[in-house]
Amino acid sequence: MILATAPIEVTASPLDAVLDTVALVLILVGALLCLTAAIGLLRFRDVPTRLHAATKPQVLGLIVICIAIALSLRSWAVLAFIVPIVLMQLATAPLSAHMVGRQAYRNGTLDRAALYTDELRASKETPPAAGG
Repeated sequence: MILATAPIEVTASPLDAVLDTVALVLILVGALLCLTAAIGLLRFRDVPTRLHAATKPQVLGLIVICIAIALSLRSWAVLAFIVPIVLMQLATAPLSAHMVGRQAYRNGTLDRAALYTDELRASKETPPAAGG
């Protein structure tokens, strides 16, 4: 037995169409930013430029994609998930890039001739004071 049901009418306002289009464009922009970060990791030759490519476009790409998700879903519950994601990314990306750069300096894999200023040289040459 087949039940006949009335078709469901979905009425979308022009504002919904505009917000969905903006979300689509933002997702494409965010994906392109993440793609440029990946290409930069493969193409650049030294640690500082790779760190630049890994952190700045990738973080901005994630933020743009999260904004697109918020515009597309238009819910306060979604913001409760998106805001901590963005805040954690903003907190951890610079910190991890700093630690990777410092470790590259200590290992000697960093081209020190390419540095304009070498602020770590003074801290590396002078031992820390005994007893704090």
